[in-house]
Amino acid sequence: MPVVARVDPKTVFSADEWSHLTSRSSWRGMWLVAHAWGTIAAAIALVVLWPNPLSWLIAVMVVGTRQLGLAILMHEAAHGGLHHNKAVNEWVGQWLCAVPVGADLASYRSYHLQHHKFTQQPEDPDLSLSAPFPITKESYTRKAIRDLTGQTFVKQRLPLLRSLFQRAANDETVSHESFVATGREKTARFLGLNALLFVLFWLAGAGIWYFAVWVLAMATWLPLVTRIRNIAEHACTSTGEDPFSHARTTLANPVERLLIAPYWVNYHAEHHLFMYLPCYRLQEAHRLLAEKGFVTRMEVKPGYLDMMRLATSNGQA
Repeated sequence: MPVVARVDPKTVFSADEWSHLTSRSSWRGMWLVAHAWGTIAAAIALVVLWPNPLSWLIAVMVVGTRQLGLAILMHEAAHGGLHHNKAVNEWVGQWLCAVPVGADLASYRSYHLQHHKFTQQPEDPDLSLSAPFPITKESYTRKAIRDLTGQTFVKQRLPLLRSLFQRAANDETVSHESFVATGREKTARFLGLNALLFVLFWLAGAGIWYFAVWVLAMATWLPLVTRIRNIAEHACTSTGEDPFSHARTTLANPVERLLIAPYWVNYHAEHHLFMYLPCYRLQEAHRLLAEKGFVTRMEVKPGYLDMMRLATSNGQA
């Protein structure tokens, strides 16, 4: 199949608008990474200072969402958007965003750019994430239960341990479902950095919460919100020729941004239309597209509940 059509930004935005939308701030990119880790630290502090079931549940959900946030910021680094200096962009994207959650920036970038090149086409490496939809509510419920009970985590992370004993030739694979990278060196980096995190938790007097919050969030809430993100982005969107219809934007409310969709990841249609816009410009791009009438060609949902109703609208058993 041919590559998907591209939209010429000059036909959509004025020169001043495009100049502003494409302007990047290295300081803002670094702030987003600091914000992700600061939010994780604040959630851990909450449960350390007020250890009760409610604070623990909130901490697990917030940390799981910020773990997804780290993956989203790795995605930003894959597009060169965290820092003007390439070396800084690569180091921060790899060691502070990708490796802590088991990903690898270079491997992710390689397949993700293919996703942009062939969005919703047979060559799209992420097509399997959207092709089965819509599904039944029962099917989604079974998947969500597997996520929240750790079954998805075990399925995705066991290959990390197996890869320690694989030959080096098998060292370049990525799970498209979860952004998790396998391979001996990638696994060693993931385990080594998480060992360092445990030491930092322990030195802070919160060693137990490394397992009870950080690991538990990675094993439960992270797989669920990753699944929801994958569904929201492309499920039940068009496979036709109009690039405005290949991805979905979901207008997340503050609670959804806190617990499901951090760092403007919900503006996915705008990202696919103009993939090198920094993530913090996507909301403004959506506003301009709406003002100019282009939003009528786009797939937009007013919230994640509406999106999930569409994705689970298949009434077949």
